[in-house]
Amino acid sequence: MKKFLPACLIPVLFLLACGTAQKDFRADRRYSPDQLRTDYTVFRNVLESWHPSLYWYTPKDSMNYYFDRGYAALSDSMTEPQFRTVLSRVIAQVDCGHTSIRASKGYSHYLDTARLRQFPLILKFWPDTMVVAANLNRHDTVLRRGTMIQTINGRTAQQLTDTLFPYIVTDGYNRTGKYQYLSTGLHFSSWYKELIGYTDSFDIGYLDTAGILKQTRIPVYDPIADTIRRSLGRVLLPGTGQPGKGPARRLRPPTKRERKKRELLLTRNLQVDSASHTATLTLNTFEHGYHLRGFFRHSFQTMKEQQVKNLIIDVRSNGGGDASLSTLLTRYIIDKKFKVADSLYAIRRHSQYDRYINNGFLYRCLTLVASHKRADGKYHFGYFERHYYSPFKNHRFDGQVYILTGGNSFSATSLFAGALKGQSNVTIVGEETGGGYYGNTAWMIPDATLPITKVRFRLPRFRLVVDRQRAKDGLGVQPDVLALPTIDAIGRGFDFKTARAKELIRLHNSAQ
Repeated sequence: MKKFLPACLIPVLFLLACGTAQKDFRADRRYSPDQLRTDYTVFRNVLESWHPSLYWYTPKDSMNYYFDRGYAALSDSMTEPQFRTVLSRVIAQVDCGHTSIRASKGYSHYLDTARLRQFPLILKFWPDTMVVAANLNRHDTVLRRGTMIQTINGRTAQQLTDTLFPYIVTDGYNRTGKYQYLSTGLHFSSWYKELIGYTDSFDIGYLDTAGILKQTRIPVYDPIADTIRRSLGRVLLPGTGQPGKGPARRLRPPTKRERKKRELLLTRNLQVDSASHTATLTLNTFEHGYHLRGFFRHSFQTMKEQQVKNLIIDVRSNGGGDASLSTLLTRYIIDKKFKVADSLYAIRRHSQYDRYINNGFLYRCLTLVASHKRADGKYHFGYFERHYYSPFKNHRFDGQVYILTGGNSFSATSLFAGALKGQSNVTIVGEETGGGYYGNTAWMIPDATLPITKVRFRLPRFRLVVDRQRAKDGLGVQPDVLALPTIDAIGRGFDFKTARAKELIRLHNSAQ
């Protein structure tokens, strides 16, 4: 979650953030134990000096244990991915979803073009369950979408999550976010490779359509081989409708304007069903660059003109962004004044480790301008601790609101859902948010870069407590109405959360 940086500083941040890739980069380079220990010591010192919530959920003696155990693991040479795995195990113990390990710039550039082999199944995880959501091996007729997987190379879903979860960052004790993380993209594939390892094939135990346990063996997915197969595939001959041999015709690439228009549509859109007086607002980010202020204004004007009475807001895939934008959306719906935070503070403005923090001088200046030291010794962002936001008078929506949430609803999205939870005309539908309900550590989030391996990690500067009256239970915003995945829904590609919201609308209308 980023917050309220002056617009004039954005180009400066961009220029400072740009840099050249590591020269003579080799993905298989191994670092000596002494080099790794040097970087690890910097890693620990930076976290202990800067992180305002290092011991928020994990006591200091426990964090010291994890730090010491990580250091002890550096007894042999390692590649960068191996070293990042050690760091990830340690940093996950902080229980802060904004504090995570990132590859070096050189390794990130390598991954952009490497086209590495992957575990072929994209799986949907929930407790004790994993179901095929997609199969990269397109010609596999056995493990189709909706197939329930019992084991992968003999490991059950519980055994796999027990192995992978300790390396996945989350806010507090939230497990919904970890299940969703493994269910998104190639995250499961990447962690399986680092912690368990790939082979040329995988033994899969699965349930067939009759519920009978069966076994099959599937090859690792090779994107290079798949591209070659596609390029040699049969295509339709122009004007004949008959298959022919040779490379497929390339479609005209979209223009920059067309790409931007499509990106905006996929990122935020409004659909209105006039017959049911219901609108669905899909919002997948609170980041800048998507003209959200204008989009919100136009959307709520449209809903007023079309007399919309029910509003579904889909933020299941919204990982957050700028809290000024989530606050703006909140003001279109909320019925009372509200604060973003009861407390918002950093523990220092500078330290002897500033040289490892990207754009450290700039962030120091921003903290100097925005915060003031108080009697508790902390640097408070007093404006947000004092300021109350009021609901909008024009175009505020006062109909029934249904907010769809899930494990990917994080950071500023959790602030949005949390601010509206409990309001009489608002119902949260779905699953627990991945972001914390009590608060988080974010606001300004520079990267720190280790001197030898150049591995980076995110370092949030401010601790935010939304409401001191809430319990610090380490959980996300809980739904008012649960809508959980099922094997049947995954298999059919059925949007069960939207369906549940529409069912609630029908029940509400029938009760009127």
